[in-house]
Amino acid sequence: MTADPLADLRDWHLPDPVSWWPPAPGWWLVAVLVLAGLLVVVRLAVSRRGRTSLQRAAQRELERLGRELAVHGDRRRYLAELSRLVRRLTLARYPRDQIAGLTGDDWLAFLDATCGTGEFSGGIGRVLVDSAYRPADQIDFDPERLAQLVERWIEFNANSIRGKR
Repeated sequence: MTADPLADLRDWHLPDPVSWWPPAPGWWLVAVLVLAGLLVVVRLAVSRRGRTSLQRAAQRELERLGRELAVHGDRRRYLAELSRLVRRLTLARYPRDQIAGLTGDDWLAFLDATCGTGEFSGGIGRVLVDSAYRPADQIDFDPERLAQLVERWIEFNANSIRGKR
């Protein structure tokens, strides 16, 4: 009698299930990329929030100055506060050593260069410098046009205004 040669074979069996830990190298790469992407998105969101909050605060201040001018009619104070607002925003955006010493025509030329309109040194914005040397009754300007010019400057520079850290 010949013995059955297949009788000594073991029955077929499934391999052990694949463990979920440790993940394959490809999953580690995916995890690193996802975390890096999240970090970039969070950083951009925080940066944008800071810029837009500074822009919103500046626009609120501009509106407040307009309301005070309408109530009190103090044109000299309005111009001084408006000039101070633009100066503060400029110092928040550009290096202090580049800005702090600018006065008169140099200051207006800088504002024109950072907004691209030419209306500061050659238009309505000139009153920001000239008003300091005139009697209050000789200060004549259109507050709405000046506020629009400053608002355009704020919006133009909003993408790059950053808070000091």
